[in-house]
Amino acid sequence: MSAERFEATYEIESPVGLERAAAVVAGEQSTGTFVRLASETDELRDRAAARVEHIEVTGTSGTPALPCRLTVDTYERGLVRLSWPVDNIGPSLPNLMATIAGNLFELAEISAIRLIGLEVPERFAAALPGPAHGIEGTRQLMGVPEGPMIGTIIKPSIGLTVEDTAALVDTLAAAGVDFIKDDELQSSGPGNTLEDRARAVMDVLNRHADATGRKVMYAFNITGEIDEMAQRADLLERLGATCAMVSLNWVGLSGIRFLRDRSKLPLHGHRNGWGLMSRSPDIGISYPVQQKIWRMAGADHLHVNGLRNKFTEPDNLVKEAARAVQTALPGTARSALPVFSSGQTVWQMGECAAFLGNQDFLFCAGGGIMSHPDGPGAGVTSLRQAADAARAGIPVQDHAKDHPLLAAALATFEQGQH
Repeated sequence: MSAERFEATYEIESPVGLERAAAVVAGEQSTGTFVRLASETDELRDRAAARVEHIEVTGTSGTPALPCRLTVDTYERGLVRLSWPVDNIGPSLPNLMATIAGNLFELAEISAIRLIGLEVPERFAAALPGPAHGIEGTRQLMGVPEGPMIGTIIKPSIGLTVEDTAALVDTLAAAGVDFIKDDELQSSGPGNTLEDRARAVMDVLNRHADATGRKVMYAFNITGEIDEMAQRADLLERLGATCAMVSLNWVGLSGIRFLRDRSKLPLHGHRNGWGLMSRSPDIGISYPVQQKIWRMAGADHLHVNGLRNKFTEPDNLVKEAARAVQTALPGTARSALPVFSSGQTVWQMGECAAFLGNQDFLFCAGGGIMSHPDGPGAGVTSLRQAADAARAGIPVQDHAKDHPLLAAALATFEQGQH
């Protein structure tokens, strides 16, 4: 890839053939329109036009994957890679997205299109903030120098009072958990405002920190308007909090960048809404592309779903997502922390470490902690024991023979529960 160009790869289906479709997308997303303009000179095109770098036909279909105005007997499908000069946009993520994921989804010459790959030059990535904390900074703030970080989520997601939330946090902190997060549905409703919740929760966590020397990280959901998020982040810093959570899709790239530039807190990126972009094989943006964009904007932690989760996503895509989050951005060491969640128990812990080849991840378990027959403290311990087994290369069932809390967890949670 040229140091002066960025590249996007698409899976495309077209009623006019891939070669024509690629040319249409390249024109629409750079110098062209539906007709050649007098001002679109050869010099201008050489300087600013998108280029078709590669076309690979992979198949055909007799019916369009998506509603399509153009009707033909055969729709051609395959991979198309386009590139653009970086100088068209400069180091701007919103304008990058307008270029690689703008009007192309509506083109009549397209009956399916999915953005599946993105490569940017080192100078582009280096001009953007990236994660301020990432894996190592998060470990330092949590006081967890090695092994997976063990987390959980406040449940019920919504409806708890401030006092209920603080009492649950007290229980979880006493259990030895490393991380707790608000659910994405809980922000700052009148029955449980962010300010009141933050004050109550941090009173609990600061008290535990005074006793243990280690402060549990709590990701408060500060999602809101820009001025609200600024005020909430400032409040969290004053209270001694160590993390802020945002709903990435809904605060937008500029919102993430604003918080990254303004606040010293790690940004816990919740990807709710990701299925809208990722679920269909025929339209949208793959998660490896989404996470790269969010990381360049400044997200430190990124959700990747979980193995055998409660959603529709298969394990191979969860693994692809987690590996992508850990992959450094071009020319930097800026990897981020993958966050596993959704029906996770001791059974998945070792598998996560095995396919990543490391234990640099946050493993969030709700029922996997709270539903342990010996209580939440035993739930946290059993997860650490499962991680110990993985690190030692011992099958988790064998390790459980002389670790009764792990054995109880294995018996309680079904291996293939989802």
